[in-house]
Amino acid sequence: MTNFLITIKTPTNSALKLTRLASSRVAMHSRSLLPDPAVYQPDTLDLNTDGKAADYWFGCFRDMVAKFAKVAEKSQEEDQTAAERAQQFQAAYLQQLEEHQRNVPQNKGKVILGTSELLQLNETLLRRYGFADPWLRQKKLENASAVSRLKQRLQELDALEDEDARWTELVRGVLAGNMFDWGAQAISNILEQDSNFGLHSALERIEQRPWLLDNLDSWLQRLKGEPHKCAVVFVDNSGVDVVLGVLPFVRELLKRGTKVLLCANSEPALNDVTSKELSSLLDECARECEVLQQACSQGKLLVYANGQSGPCLDMRTLPQELCDAIAANETDLLVIEGMGRALHTNLNAHFGCETLKLAVIKNKWLAKYLGGGETMFAVICKFEPALPS
Repeated sequence: MTNFLITIKTPTNSALKLTRLASSRVAMHSRSLLPDPAVYQPDTLDLNTDGKAADYWFGCFRDMVAKFAKVAEKSQEEDQTAAERAQQFQAAYLQQLEEHQRNVPQNKGKVILGTSELLQLNETLLRRYGFADPWLRQKKLENASAVSRLKQRLQELDALEDEDARWTELVRGVLAGNMFDWGAQAISNILEQDSNFGLHSALERIEQRPWLLDNLDSWLQRLKGEPHKCAVVFVDNSGVDVVLGVLPFVRELLKRGTKVLLCANSEPALNDVTSKELSSLLDECARECEVLQQACSQGKLLVYANGQSGPCLDMRTLPQELCDAIAANETDLLVIEGMGRALHTNLNAHFGCETLKLAVIKNKWLAKYLGGGETMFAVICKFEPALPS
């Protein structure tokens, strides 16, 4: 596994203000996620200093935007202006992408350009041209389908009497669920061609152990100790991912006596679930599961907005309400799921509590770059102890 050495940029005035704000919100408590927000750098790659990564990702995003434009247009096919606005979105994105690429020489070593910024740019420009949530229809369909299969999935898991075997399958379920990402070209191709592709199909496709980054045994060993007081879980995609992957995992934490704060996007991004959608979805899922129902009614399973409007995660911009809840509940476990939140960002970041990062790499180039081979759907399962306060 390649260990990235992240160069921390000198903060601008706005970045300093953001850091001070984050410090006042998060670092006041001994169990805060960011013991020192000033040194936190979410981005894993810096395209301004990494030539190989820049060559690949600029090309990747240049190709990707054409597909997103088509999705945006189709999402409003009844609107006669949709086609023109989708073209304008694509042109604007390509223009800014080219500007970023031109500025690489002068920004090298001065400003970090992560893949997160180019992913965020996609969402910003979609909204600017009137496409607030292009994947909304798809999310609704996938959520309804996943909820109808939840009870069966829970029965499969409950049939595993051995605790290690059950937790291993729960982690595998989170990973397999994370494959359902319409923002990844390899996955969208599969989903478009095979309408029957579901969780069990994904379980067969993910990398077999040992994984590219495999700390599962450390996680299983930790579970033999005292239960965590409170887990904050940052979720990713709608449908199979959150319903059949994350919620069964969360249910098992609840059964151990751990309170859980589920955190989802404040605004739409790709097919990621939003906090508003997750609240409604959780109500539906609770009707299928007594453990979830009881936890919701007792205030032991709560949903929070994460303050993000893109598919990545910057811990310095968490909303005040979430920061207060993290501190008040003495959060001692952080779970980050998905490529955007646990790989494009936060892979190398260290936090003030135990952290489990789970993601499937839906990109051969990135898997190879991280030290793997040409494996498609390589796995990141990274469990880390808390940073000393």
